[in-house]
Amino acid sequence: MKIYVDAMGGDLAPEAPVKGTLEALRNTPGLEVILAGKLDEVTPFLTGWEDVKDRITLEEAPEVITNHESPVMGVRKKVNSATVQGMLKVRSGEADGFVSAGSTGATLAGGMFRLGRIPGIERPALAPLMPNGKGHFLLIDCGANVDCKPEYLVQFGIMGDAYMKGVLGMQSPRVGLVNIGAEAEKGNALVKETYPLMEKAPYNFIGNVEARDIPLDKADVVVTDGFGGNLILKYTEGLATALLGLIKKELLADTRGKIAGLIAKPAFGRVKKAMDSDEIGGAPLLGVQGAVVKAHGSSNAHAFASAIGQCVKMIDGHVVQIIEKGVAMLNPDQQNG
Repeated sequence: MKIYVDAMGGDLAPEAPVKGTLEALRNTPGLEVILAGKLDEVTPFLTGWEDVKDRITLEEAPEVITNHESPVMGVRKKVNSATVQGMLKVRSGEADGFVSAGSTGATLAGGMFRLGRIPGIERPALAPLMPNGKGHFLLIDCGANVDCKPEYLVQFGIMGDAYMKGVLGMQSPRVGLVNIGAEAEKGNALVKETYPLMEKAPYNFIGNVEARDIPLDKADVVVTDGFGGNLILKYTEGLATALLGLIKKELLADTRGKIAGLIAKPAFGRVKKAMDSDEIGGAPLLGVQGAVVKAHGSSNAHAFASAIGQCVKMIDGHVVQIIEKGVAMLNPDQQNG
């Protein structure tokens, strides 16, 4: 298995992607990596890489698509960027997957225009795994498609179902639709039109899921448009940070709190790890013809290694092939928008 890694994307590039790549290689025997970027900036961070050196191919990719330029124009013009070259390598079969912590827009545009969509999929979607107390649920979409049609949401369900089967090994993931009420007649025009289509879709649709139920293990795949999904994602991340900070503040407020905190420290450590996005690493871009993972822009080395690990699981789990089968099962009138 070979994964193409963008060494220049992210706030901590190239150090975090390079060191994360070395960590991932040590964690995954048999994995090979094409590490691409400005090699004069990349190579200083390849210290102590002798044990994995034979599984790394360095590739010069002098151009970088930044967050401050049009993603579509960047993908069109900067053909020597790791984003474009990585997508082309996956398309040609020279690489099995692609990982980047760079521009989300560029990753999305590269996936659509350089790698290509899975036939029948109208819009690829970003889908991060998030904690729910018992494990993780998949939130789809979290920002790639701000304005959606009912057909897009039905297909998001197909893609989320495939990911949970292929990566987490679930037999029949519960797919829910985000709404302001559990009743089918609740919500805006988009969700009202989507509900009956999802009832007919080839997955385990459990109906509407209210926001308060999202983190309570009510659904394995939570489907929404990119606008709502991005709000859910960022509010959840902010709330987790605020709650952990509040708990720490109160435990340090007096002697009894400090003693209780010392006793409960191992438990709090486990809770923090369960809520830590670094253990997930990023969000898969589902709906394109290859395994693509968009790592967090602020990824440190461990988070980047986790993103590579997630890409490995996508490939091993045949997620793209499962999505293809699911789309083929949809009725033609559900695929046309």
